[in-house]
Parts: sequence; C-alpha cells; structure tokens
Amino acid sequence: MGKFLFLSIFLFSAVNAAEKVGMPQLDTEFWISQIFWLAITFSILFVLLSKFILPKISANLETRKSLILENISTAEKRREESESKIKEYNEIIKKSKNEAKNLMNQAKIKLMKDINQKKEMLEKDLTNEIQKVEIEIQEFRNKAPEKINKIAVETSTDLLQQLIGADVNSSSISTIVNDLSSKKIGKYYGN
Repeated sequence: MGKFLFLSIFLFSAVNAAEKVGMPQLDTEFWISQIFWLAITFSILFVLLSKFILPKISANLETRKSLILENISTAEKRREESESKIKEYNEIIKKSKNEAKNLMNQAKIKLMKDINQKKEMLEKDLTNEIQKVEIEIQEFRNKAPEKINKIAVETSTDLLQQLIGADVNSSSISTIVNDLSSKKIGKYYGN
C-alpha cells in the first residue's frame, strides 16, 4: 500500500509539474482527443496485425511446422530404408561367406579327389614298375646260373691255359662246372 501511495503522489506531482511546464500529454483538456487517436491507432494497428501480419506469421509457422514434420517423416523413412539396406547388406555378406565356405569345401573335396586319383595312379605305376623290375630280377636270376657257369668255364679255361701253358678242352671244364653248379644251385638260389 505504501508503494501505491508513493506512485500516486509521484504521478500527481508529475501531472502538476507537466501542467506548469506545458506538457500536452498530461493536460486533461487533450485527454479525450488523445484517447480517440489512441483508439483509432490501436484499431488500425490491430486490424493490420490481425488481417495481414499475423496470418502471414501463422502461415509461416504452419509451413515451418509442416516442413519440420515432413523432414522428420522423411528422416524416419530414410532411417528405416538405411536399416533395411544394412540388413540386406548383412544378408549379402552372410550369403557370400556361406558361398565362399561352400566353394572352399567343394574345392577341397575336388582337390582331395584329384590327390587320391593321382595317388592311386602313382601307386599303380609304382606297382607296375615293381612288377616289371621283379620280372627282370627273376629273369636275371634265372639266367644268372648259365652266365655264371659260362664265366666260370671261360675263367677256368684261361687259368688252366696260363698254368699249364697248353690248350685245355673246354667241354670237360664245362661238364665239371655244370656238375658243381647243379649240386650248389639250391644253396645259392633257393631252388
């Protein structure tokens, strides 16, 4: 209440001071015309604001709001699209990994088949070679006593000729060598 009293005293003293100084705004004689022009000015300002300026501002705000909502919905759609693209990408990666794994397994199986085939072919070739060599060894073994006898006859004939100094009958030496070799053949060749 003390403030109100102070304010009223201040205004009253201001009005008295204005009347003395001559401020027309505070002169009661001009108040009606001032109120009239105030009402007209504010009415015109109100009409201008309400009919022209405020509708533009609200249209701008509505446009802005709709644009923001549209941008938000577009962003949401794009986010969903990107999530679906990421899922597709992950599926493609998963498929690619599975395909690569399958291809690796198929290549591994094919490689193992090739290795086994080559191994079998090599084993067959080795078996054939071993058989050939065994046949050759058996042939050498079968021919060896004859060759040994022939070498023994030739060597014995040469030795006797050198020892005696005369020609020796090779048929008698051959008979002796054949006789000795037939007795010892089982011992050396397992027959």
